Amino acid sequence: MKQCKYLLAVILALCLPAMSLFAAEGENAEYSEFVKGLLNNQYMLENIRLIGLAEGAYKEFKYDDAVKYAQEANKYAQMSDDYVKLQMKIKEANDAIAAARLRLDQVKSVNAHVKFADAYGKAEAAFADALAFRTKEEWDPAKESALSVLALLSEIPNVPVMAAQYLVKTWRGDKDCFWNIAARKEIYGDPWKWRIIYNANKHKLPNPKNPNVVEPGTILDIPSIKGEIRAGMLEDF
Repeated sequence: MKQCKYLLAVILALCLPAMSLFAAEGENAEYSEFVKGLLNNQYMLENIRLIGLAEGAYKEFKYDDAVKYAQEANKYAQMSDDYVKLQMKIKEANDAIAAARLRLDQVKSVNAHVKFADAYGKAEAAFADALAFRTKEEWDPAKESALSVLALLSEIPNVPVMAAQYLVKTWRGDKDCFWNIAARKEIYGDPWKWRIIYNANKHKLPNPKNPNVVEPGTILDIPSIKGEIRAGMLEDF
């Protein structure tokens, strides 16, 4: 009887890695469906088959065979564990890269990459590193690089960044004047705000008292009037 109990304990101990995976599945609801799909892998299926053979041999008092099957089951359980862990790493790396790509696109969509050029440049470099690590199947560094993108861009506000300067073109080609410049949607979207631009730039005019003459090539400063974030030349957007 003691021998039987000992053998049963050995069989159960050898099969524990496989059982622990099933138990771990329910610990994180976010991954439950994902893990459930991963568990149906070739290693786990072979593990289950061998466990059945071990149990059958044990019931038939073929203890040596039972231990042999259990040992084989344990090998496949470990292989299944390793497979699932690898797939989890791949998923986490890909999820982090997708989140980093989305954040980069968000920052650029509001033109914040112009005002926060240094942080954005570092984030782009980190994202390139993440992609390179993924190509080499180095999943942990890929994930870490992608997460660093999110960290670098974490303090950039999700509000549009507008032009802080405007390069004056010709009247003949672009009809540039304070009225028309202020009317541009990228500037104020309101021609009646022309005086704001004029007052901020009159010292750049040939005749500061005459707002009707603005020389092509003049770089005008566009003041913020509603707390909007402004940075860079309009041509940079």
